[in-house]
Order: sequence, then structure tokens, then C-alpha cells
Amino acid sequence: MTRREMLATTGSTLAWLSSARLAGAEPMLKNMGGEGPGFANRNRAGGFDIVEHCHNLGLGAVRVNVPQGGPDAVRALRKKLDTYGMRCIVSVAPPRTDAAVAAYETSIAAARELGAVTTHASFTQRRYEEFDTFEAFKTGFEAHKKSVERAEPILRKYKMKLAIENHKGWRAPEHAAWVKQVGSEYVGVCYDFGNNVALCEDPAETYRLLAPLTIYVSFKDMAVAPYEDGFLLSEMALGEGILDIPGMVKGLQQRDPSMIFALEMITREPLRIPVFTKKYWATFDDSYSPLPGRDLARVLEIVRSAKKPLTTTAGLSPADALKLEDDLINRSIAYARKNLAL
Repeated sequence: MTRREMLATTGSTLAWLSSARLAGAEPMLKNMGGEGPGFANRNRAGGFDIVEHCHNLGLGAVRVNVPQGGPDAVRALRKKLDTYGMRCIVSVAPPRTDAAVAAYETSIAAARELGAVTTHASFTQRRYEEFDTFEAFKTGFEAHKKSVERAEPILRKYKMKLAIENHKGWRAPEHAAWVKQVGSEYVGVCYDFGNNVALCEDPAETYRLLAPLTIYVSFKDMAVAPYEDGFLLSEMALGEGILDIPGMVKGLQQRDPSMIFALEMITREPLRIPVFTKKYWATFDDSYSPLPGRDLARVLEIVRSAKKPLTTTAGLSPADALKLEDDLINRSIAYARKNLAL
């Protein structure tokens, strides 16, 4: 399929979805949203508007960036969100230097103008790929902490929250201890349901530590399988993986009935988690950043007992990868409508 043909297919799909929404086929899922990484294949096809797409899917929330174009662009996006009755989360990176504070304040003011429920930041890449030494990891972690120290007075001034995502950078004990140390009502957690499996955490333990601090959820199910250097980790359609999706959602809703669960069903090859390699362990230290052997053993037990086939895009054309992405997202939304009070 050529790019032109893919764009034509994309346009017809969006038109059908839009007509279905306008016809009132399904009510809006007011507490379920969408995030950009979950629509990567559609974005690559071109002509993608995430607000429009999430609205057409019947989602009541969306994660966006501050729009380019100044105040007029911000007002236009706010008008669109209000017209659709949607809430938003705005990704804004806290200032890494003192010189970046003024630009950060401008972005936070824009997020407030957009009516954002919270801002979002994911500071890290995959820890075991980003760093080669414990010292480099520690230096990076301390820099992230300093950036939030710079951000907090601005967040407080605008009464805007910051949700820090567990983005395969810190284990839940590290993440929770950091947020508690900040001690601000404006700083909490964007809880990604699946990421910490990559750091050898039982999902139940991640939930225990991060749920009490959670502002909103990066929503997904996960599955695992063994490979020669460790295990594979893959996003799955909701209800088709190893996570207790109904239990986790219910528990978080008891904390905040209006919490947003933003779908991040990433359609890609499974991630390789190389726990049997020296490099994987280079960033862990028994005193500052431990990873107990019992946690590794528990995750390997989960891997050994898992029987779910993983999501894969191997050998797929761009058009077929997009078709798979749409199917997985639609299955996730159907599961949420049937099983979750969103």
C-alpha cells in the first residue's frame, strides 16, 4: 500500500468512526482517554489529530502537548476540547536548568488555559539501556529531582499538578520515596500499569506503592514470555494480558472517582528485558537503588507461568500494522465498556 492509499484508508476509517459517534452509537467513556504512543502507526500514516481521533473513538480525555502558535493556538485547542466535552492532560517537561524556568512557567500557564487535569512528565528512557554505570544512573536521578524542585513553586502558583510517570527509570520504592519527599499536593504519579515489570517488579507490588500517589493512569495490559537473555514484555489489549485490570481500576477509582485512565496500547515488537546480562544490573546498588533477588525470582515465576501469546508486528506492512493497532485499541475500548465503570 502506498502512503496515498494509506491516507485514504485512514480518512475513510475516521469518517466512519465520526458518523458512528454523531449517531450516538455509544456513550462517551468520560474517564478513559488516549495517549500518543498508542497511536504511533496511525501517526506515521500522516494527517493525524489525536483530539479528533480520541473523540471519534468515544474517549472522554486525551494527552496533548502545548500547541505551537501561541495564545491563539491554545484558545483554539481549548475550544475544541470544550466542544467535545473532553478533558486533557498536558505533557510539559520540568526545567532542567534555571534558565529554562521562564519557558516552563509559560507552558504551565498554557496548560491551565487548556483546563488540564494535570501535566505529565516521563523523565527517563529504559534504565537498563540508557545507562552503563550506577554512577550515571544516580547522577541522572538527582538531576530529575532537581528539576522537580524548580518546577514545584510554579505548579503551586498556578495550582497545576505534575504526574511523574514510572517510565522504566525507577523502581516503585524509589519513585514513591521521591514523590513523598517532595511533599507537595501538586506532585504525584502518572501510574503506568506495565512499565515496572521491566524492572523486575510484581505488578501487585507496583500497585501497592504507586496507587496511593496516583494522579492519572497510563492504561494498558501486559504479557510476558521467556527469551535467551531474560524475558519479553508486550502491551496487550485490555483484558488479554496478565494484569488484574478490573481490580486495579476499581481500587484507583475508590481513591478518585474521576481519575483518567489514558489508553496506551502500543502496537510494536515485544521489548527485550535482558535480566541475564551484566549491563542490566549495572545501574542497581544495594544501598541506593536495590533490586532484591526475591523480586527477580518472582518475576521469572510470572514469566514461566504465563501462556499468553504476545503482540507482534514482525513481517507486517505499515498498512497491516495500522490495522492491527486499530483492532487492539478497539478491543480495549470494547473491554472497558463491558467490564469497567469508565
